Amino acid sequence: MERRPKPVSRRPGRRVDPRPASQPDPVRLPLPHIEELIEFGEIMLGNKYPIGGVAVASDEHNALAMLVRRDGETLAQLLTRLDQAVARALDEDIYTDEINPRS
Repeated sequence: MERRPKPVSRRPGRRVDPRPASQPDPVRLPLPHIEELIEFGEIMLGNKYPIGGVAVASDEHNALAMLVRRDGETLAQLLTRLDQAVARALDEDIYTDEINPRS
């Protein structure tokens, strides 16, 4: 008798529904320092267990800013804080790290 492979249980994929045509375009945020950074670096947004929501901006050599999303903070507010932290890193060499506790 031939063995059958066990069925693999997969989580259903999540899809973002397209915006209805009747909705206006979303508000555009002015994020000039993030725009400058992505020419030579990157930003990452996500959920890191056990921290929660995080936003990280880095260039090819350094983590410029690592922020933890605050309770009730919108994505727009988090990105604005990240833009300000990137500005401090690029202009004043002040790096923000809210993820790693200081000893």
